[in-house]
Amino acid sequence: MTREPSFVMASRGAVVADGVHTAFPGIADARAALASHSAPIILGALPFDMTKPAALIRPQTVQFLDALPDWPLRELPEVQIAETLPAPEEHRARIAAAVDRLRDPAAGLHKVVLARALRLTADGPLDARTVLHRLVGADPSANGYLVDLSAAGGGCSGSVLVGASPELLVARRGDQVVCAPFAGSAARSPDPATDEANGAALAASAKDRHEHQLVVDAIREVLAPLCDELDVAAEPQLHKTDAVWHLATRVTGRLRDKSTTALDLAVALHPTPAVGGVPTADAAALIAELEGDRGFYAGAVGWCDQRGDGRWVVSIRCAQLSADRRTADAYSGGGIVAESDPDDEVSETTTKFSTILSALGVRP
Repeated sequence: MTREPSFVMASRGAVVADGVHTAFPGIADARAALASHSAPIILGALPFDMTKPAALIRPQTVQFLDALPDWPLRELPEVQIAETLPAPEEHRARIAAAVDRLRDPAAGLHKVVLARALRLTADGPLDARTVLHRLVGADPSANGYLVDLSAAGGGCSGSVLVGASPELLVARRGDQVVCAPFAGSAARSPDPATDEANGAALAASAKDRHEHQLVVDAIREVLAPLCDELDVAAEPQLHKTDAVWHLATRVTGRLRDKSTTALDLAVALHPTPAVGGVPTADAAALIAELEGDRGFYAGAVGWCDQRGDGRWVVSIRCAQLSADRRTADAYSGGGIVAESDPDDEVSETTTKFSTILSALGVRP
């Protein structure tokens, strides 16, 4: 059995890295290594809470390929949901508490993203490459990823984050910058008429468009000082994954200073209101109060080379597999605004779980 790679990103081709030359739990050290050209490329994962250790590395080898390698795929063991973290009733109560805060003008909070997790247990070891292959096969337009989290140390040693994100945080090529923020969602349906109606209802939803606009405005605010030109699409577009409709807005810009790298841009933008909230600091404080530490869920996964080019995606639709690969925590979240209904929000997270649960073979 060949060893798992240390990093994979599959998005119109694949970036595959093996081994660890240098680990960078400190983001400042990773940025310094790029600036000094002592590392030809840095890749890995940023945590949701940027005060926590990152899982960034300079790999021993890296390949840019047209497609995922032809790895030997394994039959997955039986996987069951062992526990909901928290129970749906508790998640509902957290949402209600957040809505109360959002409706209080004195609090000054406009949006917060709350998430929950499922603890999964497997009858045998889960092969991360097989899970990734299944994710990419189910939705080739998504950004499939696999990241060894050992570089972050502590309880992350040996664990791996695997997922398929629909959401581009930022890509940089030369002086060109692209972001594609997502916010607002609705369930897909196997019935074409219902599916189309779900998408149309999302596009027309004042609540979802408000939630989405908060994200777009925040990204514009971060990028405006960094770009000479910035073009923000006037209207969000509908984007569909295998399980979910989303509202998405394309943002493009031209960098003012070409020394601003893709990693710099990712650090400046993260966490966007798509996974945190508005204002950022107040939302992060409420998330820490209600949820605790998210780890690498709703962080960012990507790469940046010594030219400053790179691609970072938001680490959603994912699961963290334990070092022995016999347990996994799958994550799902949703944006809460003053108009949110707790029951609807619990249903939204249930829908979003389906991407990673299907790849793991979990029966509904």
